[in-house]
Amino acid sequence: MAKSIQAVRGMNDILPGETSRWQYLEDTLREVVHAYGYQEIRLPVLEKTELFKRSIGEVTDIVEKEMYTFDDRNGDSLSMRPEGTASCVRACMQHGLLHNQVQRLWYAGPMFRHERPQKGRYRQFHQIGIEAFGMAGPDIDAEIIFMSARMWQRLGLQGAVLQINSLGSVAARVVYRTALVDYLRAHEDALDEDSRRRLDSNPLRILDSKNPAMQGLIEAAPRLPDYLDDESREHFARLCTLLDAAGLEYEINPRLVRGLDYYSNTVFEWVTDQLGAQGTICAGGRYDGLVEYLGGKPTPAFGFALGLERLLALLEAGNIGIPVQQPHVYLVLSGQAAVQRGMVFAEQLRDAVPGLQLQSNCGDGSFKSQFKRADKSGAQLALVMGDDEVAEGNVILKSLRDESGQTTLAQQDVAARLQALLEQT
Repeated sequence: MAKSIQAVRGMNDILPGETSRWQYLEDTLREVVHAYGYQEIRLPVLEKTELFKRSIGEVTDIVEKEMYTFDDRNGDSLSMRPEGTASCVRACMQHGLLHNQVQRLWYAGPMFRHERPQKGRYRQFHQIGIEAFGMAGPDIDAEIIFMSARMWQRLGLQGAVLQINSLGSVAARVVYRTALVDYLRAHEDALDEDSRRRLDSNPLRILDSKNPAMQGLIEAAPRLPDYLDDESREHFARLCTLLDAAGLEYEINPRLVRGLDYYSNTVFEWVTDQLGAQGTICAGGRYDGLVEYLGGKPTPAFGFALGLERLLALLEAGNIGIPVQQPHVYLVLSGQAAVQRGMVFAEQLRDAVPGLQLQSNCGDGSFKSQFKRADKSGAQLALVMGDDEVAEGNVILKSLRDESGQTTLAQQDVAARLQALLEQT
């Protein structure tokens, strides 16, 4: 017998018992995003590889090691998207959404990176991204940070810590980059292989290193806040004032950076230690240079992305209950006449009772086996119809979760009874 085909490593099936958790999370986050007036944009999974080489940078682990890249039949190099911001910017430029306009956008979907699979991090993973274009002030920075905080509040997540920093203007960062490179070259023997490789191409990325042997060296490195220009300091101070006014607690982390040249001013992360080592729930910042970097006109922009797998793991770790999607009613049918009438009756009830989730028994079965199915479905109530009930125009309503027993109703009265019961829950 041939060996059965398995899913690709790190690309997981989401089974029916799990999808209700995903739906709850996605619905909750969608409600928060809509409360701030953001509109959804849907982006293709495949993009030209050049988009990510130019936006993320060729000398990055994502582009060098992690992207799923291939040549299509026309010889074009394509990549499965490893993140969403570049695709969103490309779409906005292509369709003229940034010309003298302000845009508040969000997107959701799978991303792909060939990483070592581990809990909360997979080769196909799912993100929700928030992107705002055309607003240069710290007010939009604050709004998006507030939005992220509201997400944790709505989900009931505790213990997440907000860290913020300012990268300053591009000009200020050039001065800082020179000072950082001079410092790191003086200690080049202490750098690991990745850091040596980044020393010329992307030295700010070295500050992101998680290598324990380098933490002392990183801690003693020049601090970016000491190199900010006056305009950048004012932008960051106004942001802090807005966060303080809202009572939102935060930590200023001078080592929090984004290594790409188009990032500027505000960057932020929400971090937690509830999954073991301190990990990032979501991360974002201001990337005023990206649109111009990809060939458009200078456009201020701010956004963040969060991983859904990580959030689900946090909900589980915090024992936060997630509603499970279950039918309200299970329809038990016995007899040929009951099946024929019951299938029509079920459609009539779905028409008459908005929001009713009703599961009909299909595939025959004794009353005993059907009630086992009804119990397994999670339904609160069973409607029971046999040939006698069909002849009499009745149906039996039976509770499946308590000892309140059963009652016989005329079929024309069932919709009103179910509507009343739904309104009580």
